[in-house]
Amino acid sequence: MADSGTLSGRRALVTGGASGIGRACAVRLAEAGADVVVVDRDADAAKAVAEAVGGTAVAVDLSDLDAVDGLDLDVDVLVNNAGLQHVAPLHEFPVDRFSLILRLMLETPFRLVRSALPHMYERGWGRVVNVSSVHGLRASAYKSAYVTAKHGLEGLSKVIALEGAPHGVTSNCVNPAYVRTPLVENQIADQAKAHGLSEDQVVEQIMLAPAAVKRLIEPAEVAEAVAYLCSPAAASITGSSLVMDGGWTAH
Repeated sequence: MADSGTLSGRRALVTGGASGIGRACAVRLAEAGADVVVVDRDADAAKAVAEAVGGTAVAVDLSDLDAVDGLDLDVDVLVNNAGLQHVAPLHEFPVDRFSLILRLMLETPFRLVRSALPHMYERGWGRVVNVSSVHGLRASAYKSAYVTAKHGLEGLSKVIALEGAPHGVTSNCVNPAYVRTPLVENQIADQAKAHGLSEDQVVEQIMLAPAAVKRLIEPAEVAEAVAYLCSPAAASITGSSLVMDGGWTAH
């Protein structure tokens, strides 16, 4: 656990910070002493989280690259978390949806890091944490864009680690399996309709089938891993992927 105060004097930016994993990260990093910037396209929800953690809300559509380039990235901690999912067979996958997912989940993190690194280098300290997925390490059918984006994020994270190391900057991925978030809850409903199953059956028979630990992960668990990677104890961990998949990749 990151001790309270370990991030005092540090500014952290969390994308997709208004709900789910992002919200949990904003809360946890604030507990560790960080001044948190909550970035999300949902202005009201971002404001609510920012007020709860004593931080700042920035409402922006992160798929708009010009808007991304206009953000203030003088931050010490960057958590790339924003994302979305689309499930469809490859031969039917909407090409505009594929482009959107890669833009939001791969090019936007690249641009955010590109803008944040000069500040981190100047201070001789920085933490980049990329919320990846078990799908950054393994594939599932019908998720071509998401799997591609997360695999790309893994590679980007490693390059950041190699370049950042001489400047005191670490870069790592956190790789959860299914987390109890709005994104996953929407998938459960969609899959229940598609397969003619109840939502409980979707969780048990489809989502948790590859995992040894048969439960959804809570957002706070992921946030704890993110906080650890920002803590002094994790100073030598870089270019790594912290897997939280309930044993999925042990097969």
